[in-house]
Amino acid sequence: MIPFLDLKAQYQSIKSEIDAAVLGVLGSGQYILGEEVARLEQEFADYCNVKHAIAVNTGTSALHLSLLAAGVGPGDEVITVPFTFVATVSAICYAGARPVFVDVEPVTLTMDPAQLEAKITPRTKAIIPVHLYGQMADMDAIKAIADHHRIPVIEDACQAHGAQYKGARAGSIGASGCFSFYPGKNLGACGEGGIVVTNSDDQAKTMRMLRDWGQEQRYHHLLKGFNYRMDAIQGAILRIKLRHLEAWTEARRAHGRRYSLLLGGSPNLRTPVEVADRRHVYHVYAIRSRDRDELQRVLSAEGIQSGLHYPIPVHLQKAHADLGYQAGDFPISEAAAREVLSLPIYPEMPAWHVDQVAAALEYAYVS
Repeated sequence: MIPFLDLKAQYQSIKSEIDAAVLGVLGSGQYILGEEVARLEQEFADYCNVKHAIAVNTGTSALHLSLLAAGVGPGDEVITVPFTFVATVSAICYAGARPVFVDVEPVTLTMDPAQLEAKITPRTKAIIPVHLYGQMADMDAIKAIADHHRIPVIEDACQAHGAQYKGARAGSIGASGCFSFYPGKNLGACGEGGIVVTNSDDQAKTMRMLRDWGQEQRYHHLLKGFNYRMDAIQGAILRIKLRHLEAWTEARRAHGRRYSLLLGGSPNLRTPVEVADRRHVYHVYAIRSRDRDELQRVLSAEGIQSGLHYPIPVHLQKAHADLGYQAGDFPISEAAAREVLSLPIYPEMPAWHVDQVAAALEYAYVS
């Protein structure tokens, strides 16, 4: 069996550090927010080269609070892409706004700036590009259009911890950037977690209140808020893992280069493209093939796990049928949903596993 992801292997590699951090929190008696979370916020803000980080309970909550802090509410529109995890769109709905989609670029599968201007209306209050699979969207082009219309850009960086665009970290370019610490992420908690980064003092203050029932101080509620607080144990674990993130990222990138070397010559599939001015962190290594379903069957028969990210774009999900979109509206996203296949990739993955996965894919085309 070659697993798609092995979280146990990561834990074993830093077990003594994690165990000590967890026991420290248990002994402190401080289990919600507190010192460990505050330190994580400062360290992650430093990592992203921004002023503020606001730790929350999920990446979805991070997106939700970013929208609220940007002033998004009922009757507004927020532009994003349909080829993303559904949480991007759900957060827009939580804010009471309407999601408006633009298609993705065919190479990076991130927001196509050429289609953005046509979707802006007087009701557009935010734009959310998604840094899919670990590669950032074309932020210069997106920001130029957004700035011209004075519309804030909120980066969905939930898959892009440590990714870069022209040297700038994911999350540091827009009005805010949102990250998930779901266990399978490049920087993952041992449970749920998320964080928002921003350079805005006012937005940071608002989001800190909103995550904690709208309190400015205990039992003084200035806003109608939420229980979006991060557990101290997750904060302590993430602090340990953050120290290893760069090494883990380079391991992922090495696996990605190896896959591309072995598979890049195949006429039957396409490998991911790392754009020259960006740093891809390979949260997902997704190939594309019109024979996707057969390839997945072959891998499964060989004991190799794989994934589909994502088999149905959001505009065709039944949950969002009320938006009124139909098949054919976003052809690049729809083609990607039929073709993408995510291969095993994680920092602790043995190099020979990469070779074996590539060999199994080659065998699928010669057998």
